[in-house]
Amino acid sequence: MKHFALATLWTLFSFGVAESQTPSTPRKETPISQELSAKQKSIVAIAGLTAKGDLAKLKDSLNKGLDAGLTINEAKEVLVHLYAYTGFPRSLNGINTLIAVVEDRKKRSIKDNVGREASPIKNVGDKYERGKKVLETLTGRKETGPKTGFAAFSPEIDRFLKEHLFADIFERDVLKYSDREIVTISALTSLGGVEPQLKSHLGIGLNVGLTASQLGQLFSVLEENVGKPEADAGRKVLAEVAREGGNKTVVEMKNENSDMVLSKPGSQAASLGPEQYFTGRVTVEPAFSGGEPSRVGAGRVTFEAGARSAWHTHPLGQTLVVTNGVGWTQVEGGPKVEIRAGDVVWCPSNTRHWHGATATSSMTHIAITESLDGRVVDWMEKVSDDIYMVPIK
Repeated sequence: MKHFALATLWTLFSFGVAESQTPSTPRKETPISQELSAKQKSIVAIAGLTAKGDLAKLKDSLNKGLDAGLTINEAKEVLVHLYAYTGFPRSLNGINTLIAVVEDRKKRSIKDNVGREASPIKNVGDKYERGKKVLETLTGRKETGPKTGFAAFSPEIDRFLKEHLFADIFERDVLKYSDREIVTISALTSLGGVEPQLKSHLGIGLNVGLTASQLGQLFSVLEENVGKPEADAGRKVLAEVAREGGNKTVVEMKNENSDMVLSKPGSQAASLGPEQYFTGRVTVEPAFSGGEPSRVGAGRVTFEAGARSAWHTHPLGQTLVVTNGVGWTQVEGGPKVEIRAGDVVWCPSNTRHWHGATATSSMTHIAITESLDGRVVDWMEKVSDDIYMVPIK
């Protein structure tokens, strides 16, 4: 078995099936991109700055959002949604800031798209049951059994949540479920000190179609607009969610304190590698995710012929075990190396490199990596055809 002090790869954890909705009827929606759109990135900044109460920066972000194609009614809906998570004062200050921004843009002869208003909610069924059904769609879990925790201690707050938050607000159709979760996750991350609620909404976000890659981008936008401490705290919670996610089969070998976990090939949903980070078709399937205190996770990655990663580094290094096919890998400044089934590749931390299949053969490897504050990879530019096709000497 060969050992190269070289490269391995990013692991993308993708959860669930996306959900969106009309005012009364949920529908299935398959995500079409691993990237946040410009509009979604503006929503992140608007929600985070509203939660922080930074109205000067919020004004700038609202302008950028409208420039990016956010309609006035979509921006307003973001700020209305926020009152449930940041309180009326922050929400009203945000709405008043939006009013000022729109008026200023009118004076500068900027014609913004007002967009459609929320459709009337025609469902006249019991509001508590409607909210309960929406919550089940968001979480992917049935609301059955006796009430526990806060719902048992304070039935009135449980009713307020179901009837008002999940019926009155989430049934509105100006924003999709996934966009409402972007708003909520951004606000909770920026507020800080609400990790249990943030963890819950990160899980919901993944269930309604957001990917771990998109959530990673969300925290990058928050880092730029709100602050690095807040973004890093959010990344840490996302790492916990990733460690706990996925379909797992518990083997018989266990004791009263812990279970050994067996994840079989094909038991967890695979996803396509984002075009931003890969050339060609790449498929990623989560393999395992260790629980605390472990920081180790792994993914089974398949490159079709001609596919490869972009240049990248790993903060704590990574191990690659080739299981099938033939591939190439290269450290910047070094020669391109051929790797085959059975080869093991170790890449030290912060070493710039790329790897993928050869031009004529597919390649599959298991990528094993440690996270640092929820971060496993830093991406750079794509590998050009000239570099990829350099002959092996």
